[in-house]
Amino acid sequence: MMSTMFEVLVLNRISQSGLARLPQAAYRVGKDLARPDAILVRSHDMHSMSIPDTVKAVGRAGAGTNNIPVKALSVRGVPVFNAPGANANAVKELVVAGMLMAARNLGGALQFVASLPVSADDATLNRVVEDGKKAFAGIELPQRTLGVIGLGKVGSLVADAAIKLGMDVLGYDPEITVDAAWSLPSLVRRAASIEQVLRASHFVTLHVPLLPVTRHLVNAKNLELMQPEAVLLNFARDEVVDALAVRQALAAEKLRYYVTDFPSHALAGQGGVVALPHLGASTQEAEDNCAVMVVDQVRDYLEDGNVRNAVNFPDVVMARESPYRVAVANANVPNMVGQISGTMAAAGINIHNMLNRSRGEMAYTLVDLDSAVKPELIEAIAAIDGVLGVRYLPREA
Repeated sequence: MMSTMFEVLVLNRISQSGLARLPQAAYRVGKDLARPDAILVRSHDMHSMSIPDTVKAVGRAGAGTNNIPVKALSVRGVPVFNAPGANANAVKELVVAGMLMAARNLGGALQFVASLPVSADDATLNRVVEDGKKAFAGIELPQRTLGVIGLGKVGSLVADAAIKLGMDVLGYDPEITVDAAWSLPSLVRRAASIEQVLRASHFVTLHVPLLPVTRHLVNAKNLELMQPEAVLLNFARDEVVDALAVRQALAAEKLRYYVTDFPSHALAGQGGVVALPHLGASTQEAEDNCAVMVVDQVRDYLEDGNVRNAVNFPDVVMARESPYRVAVANANVPNMVGQISGTMAAAGINIHNMLNRSRGEMAYTLVDLDSAVKPELIEAIAAIDGVLGVRYLPREA
């Protein structure tokens, strides 16, 4: 049983399927909490927000965390959780829809039908339709090549769907994880570079996070490599693509279509653009999945200190072997574990179990102890140079 009452600030509408996983006996959830222990967010921009010093965790009910000041929170020892893969099926289905829209010219065809005179009789409409439909003749997907840049959960699902539609799939991801590699369909051909994907593909879809290295990943220089009449799809992040370069490629008829989930001023009014209003994760199923996943992760961290799917912390999960647990977030520097364990030993506290992991500049340690901890020990650990945050997580028997 937990004796602590945690407060969770909600900045956007979070699915009740997720919030229901926070028991009312231990959690108070609201939109106007001044001193929350955790924050749940979807699209709210937190960069200009004054984040209370009581906040111990931030959970993003989705994949991207560009709206969260991750670096500043890392300095405070606060993990930022997300829900990778929870909305993957929703995005996959929209990518497939985008390919079909481009292949069959559905955007223009819909506009054409919408522009037909409402006063015309059926005979007149039929003549106009038969004359006009020639402008919207399309292509079929089988035997076409789809290039997938980014082979995480979404990219793998898109690749699998394309293979089932009869397409040849070429994939590229220099940072592919072991888990992602295992889930990748065996028929996906591996490319050695982005340039190879762009040269060889009739359709190219992007599934990478927005990082300094991926900003304008597709640009004026490499757009020149694409096949005439190729289709570029961006359901990843807006600035992964140089919009001005895409505009020029469309105007020069180098690209046939640019299908994106991110409308922009740079592409407004440009023919060949199919822009959707950021619908990638906008299904009830995706919202439920994301909320459940991130709420479970935040709750596990608040109650037991476990870290799963934090974008700025290593994964550290340790089964409870004692009611007395201490969690330490610290800079990844030499002898930190030695100082933490030495401080505990000096206080006469025996370590029952310990797990330490690091990720870049960040490290995190869970320690189960054989006896209860006094506030003085927590203060002593917090005073160690490089320690960013310490929490004592006792559990009642």
